[in-house]
Amino acid sequence: MNALTIHSLNKSYVPGVPVLKDLDFELAKGEVHALVGSNGAGKSTLAKILTGLISPNSGKISFREGVSENVVMVLQELNIIPTLTVAENLYINSLPGKFGIIKSAELLNRAKKALNKVGLAGIDPAMAAGKLGVGQQQLIEIAAALEKKSSVLILDEPTAALTGPEIELLFDNIRALRKKDVAILYISHRMDEIAEICDRVTVIRDGRRIATHKVAEVETPQLIREMAGSEVAAFSSAKQNKRTVEPGLTVKDLHAGEAVKGVSFQANRGEILGIAGLIGSGRTETLRAIFGADPRSSGEMYRGNQQTAFSPANPGEAVAAGVALVPEDRKLDGLLLPLSITANTVIASNRKFVVNETADEAATEKVCRQLAVKCDSLSQAISDLSGGNQQKIVIARWLLCDCEIFLFDEPTRGVDVAAKGAIYTLLQQLADEGKTIVVVSSDLTELMAISHRIIVMSNGRITGEFGPDEWTRENITAAAFAGYDSTERSAA
Repeated sequence: MNALTIHSLNKSYVPGVPVLKDLDFELAKGEVHALVGSNGAGKSTLAKILTGLISPNSGKISFREGVSENVVMVLQELNIIPTLTVAENLYINSLPGKFGIIKSAELLNRAKKALNKVGLAGIDPAMAAGKLGVGQQQLIEIAAALEKKSSVLILDEPTAALTGPEIELLFDNIRALRKKDVAILYISHRMDEIAEICDRVTVIRDGRRIATHKVAEVETPQLIREMAGSEVAAFSSAKQNKRTVEPGLTVKDLHAGEAVKGVSFQANRGEILGIAGLIGSGRTETLRAIFGADPRSSGEMYRGNQQTAFSPANPGEAVAAGVALVPEDRKLDGLLLPLSITANTVIASNRKFVVNETADEAATEKVCRQLAVKCDSLSQAISDLSGGNQQKIVIARWLLCDCEIFLFDEPTRGVDVAAKGAIYTLLQQLADEGKTIVVVSSDLTELMAISHRIIVMSNGRITGEFGPDEWTRENITAAAFAGYDSTERSAA
């Protein structure tokens, strides 16, 4: 029995530019149905229509009786209210209380149980949600969705900011919901996750349904061909030829707040250094401290063979020193959403008093073509693009700067399979040009594919370093837990 049926659904934001075209789709109760497609294919638009956030232009959506009022969605882009507490974010629409007075004890007790389900038992539900990292905020949104009595649950890239242990906890919750006949629409670019947790998969391209398969009966290359409409070359592992040991970035005993506790490492010119670790391990904070986005309490950093430390007090000084950062949260830290694609792309490299719009557009067009950015016009607001295409613009920005050190924090978050290959190739090209590349990623498969070395952070410290002949999922995971005692490990 279907939880919902969609017939001939159409949606356009701009007249004559359809996002969904005569789309047909069925979601059965008690199934986990994957929805895949390139960025801009219409996946998120479909999900927003189903939850009533936007309206279609035409078409029919039929819910099983009693379902339409119980559709819950976890959006790809975070919607945490940073000034509210974790508990308030969890129950924003159902705060326990009477006569307008919130029952704080009951709220905190319920929140602790909800946090425990997603592996956040060590988080204080009374703390401001804005103090948490992106991955932890994502888990809070998932926990909030799980607390609601939904008949249809839509998960839009739910694991983009999560690491292995957190993903497994999410999958355990999904399996429990499946047994309760909850229908789950699972939007993801991660083929391994789809193979593990989903029953069927539907491919959409340019707003149309291309095919629906049983997951057990379809291989990844076929899905990629259907998404792209043509053959897409697979990305092979990073070149493991002998690399220079000439230092590009040296970090010595770096301390920053409570998250970075004496981090030391060397990233060489011409190599991709991967950083693995659990959510909250200090990976993001380390990159932000190097970039001057977060204050450092102590420690030294050196560029190349220079003997004089550089200490950027802010991102502007870091960029002037040849350091670039692609941040984890593009919406909060990487983009000016009301401005155009061109303005967002040239903002770091355009320091002239007189703006040359023709030159800016030409430069933007070149890097957008290089990264296969899908848009209607370079003058449209960056907020109009899909999350994956927004991410490409953040990366494109730094290609226009003369930077020697590139810090990438989750560079392929929300990016489709085909575009990931382009980003991986770009990283390799930058390394081949002698640039220093440091990549934080929660996807171990990704790190092992693109890195020449991998260091592991745990509880604010480096707890392991592995070359390609040494790394395995087991020893990287062991190093990721090594910095925690038994109490902290359960929270991580």
